[in-house]
Amino acid sequence: MTDINETHDPKLRSWVETANAPSCDFPIQNLPFGRFRPKGSKEAFRIGVAIGDRVLDLEAAHLIDHADMNLLMAATPEERAALRTSLSESLREGSPKQKDWQLALYAQADVEMTVPCRIGDYTDFYTSVHHATTVGKQFRPDNPLLPNYKWVPIGYHGRASSIGVSGQQFKRPKGQTKPAGSDPAAPPVFGPSLRLDYELELGWFIGRGNGLGEPVGMADAESHLFGVTLFNDWSARDLQGWEYQPLGPFLSKNFASTVSPWLVTLEALAPFRASFERPEGDPQPLPYLDSPNNREHGSFHITLEAWLQTKKMREAGAAPVRLSQTDMREAAYWTPAQLVAHHTVNGCNLQPGDLLGSGTLSGPAADQAGSLLELTVGGKQPISLPNGETRAFLEDGDTLTLRGYCERAGAARIGLGEVSGTVVGS
Repeated sequence: MTDINETHDPKLRSWVETANAPSCDFPIQNLPFGRFRPKGSKEAFRIGVAIGDRVLDLEAAHLIDHADMNLLMAATPEERAALRTSLSESLREGSPKQKDWQLALYAQADVEMTVPCRIGDYTDFYTSVHHATTVGKQFRPDNPLLPNYKWVPIGYHGRASSIGVSGQQFKRPKGQTKPAGSDPAAPPVFGPSLRLDYELELGWFIGRGNGLGEPVGMADAESHLFGVTLFNDWSARDLQGWEYQPLGPFLSKNFASTVSPWLVTLEALAPFRASFERPEGDPQPLPYLDSPNNREHGSFHITLEAWLQTKKMREAGAAPVRLSQTDMREAAYWTPAQLVAHHTVNGCNLQPGDLLGSGTLSGPAADQAGSLLELTVGGKQPISLPNGETRAFLEDGDTLTLRGYCERAGAARIGLGEVSGTVVGS
């Protein structure tokens, strides 16, 4: 667990003036990592750190001598802490580095971002008990949660090659569906998905890996996590309903997923840690998934939002409308450390850059749902938009944006930025 130290001091100010704005996602207390290059160039992507509305080139600032984010992520916790301290000290007001580092800064508006690292493997979990219960009620009203849910972190292996960065545009997926109410003896239908959805998620990225056959215990699990992004695991609900039994999602998920470009480190999130205790009456985790530190500090207060802008709204110059807002602490039944411990307990070797998706994060209230499947009760109750349009599921031209941030009294605001994606048709 990362302790709060001088780099978290809310009084710190940067010589990059835009980092000092109260609503800034990337103040000096944040310092997230990403990969960038100047717009229009064919150069290799470089490692940068976001500060205000700028990006600091770490090689040009002589802090590292390579452009391999996965190598940086594999550093020890001590090495990462030393880099964070050096960045913080050098970006503060009055630092002698200001003159030299001005040449290593780029405007974020002038750069192209890519996925924050090489993503080797991707596992998507199902950590929100509220999402699991709400969706389960649509199919099993009397028994929404399956017997294993409160005992084991449920997950499936996803497709890493189709994960893109914010701004991703993707075609509407196609596949087999079996329309509700159709003759059981009738063949399935092939065509584009008519029930395309988003999923409001967080993406936890592995830093230091573990050897094959070497489980990571709860006491060490967080030291293997580098940071977190916003994550949208787009889902074709009609394809999913037909294909997921008996082995789980396939074509309904592998066509696209989208991450935000900035890796916000666990060090930056330290002021927003939260306790996590199981609700009264629920079983306690098995010993390999339990520890005092996890109960006291294993979760985080991260506010998450989903915003929609339709093609008509965009053409009319209308701003996106917020669909929902929730908090990770309320939504997640399993902590990031528990995901690492469970993933490796059978000896699975995680590697730097591997991605663990949280699964859809939905809070207990109806307006805290993290998907249209929940917000519209399976499409039966379409939502009304300010311009008169309605949505049961996503339509061509729709842009869905996820935003995330941490706020509390006595701490600097830490933003996760945003992740957007647009459906462009089939």
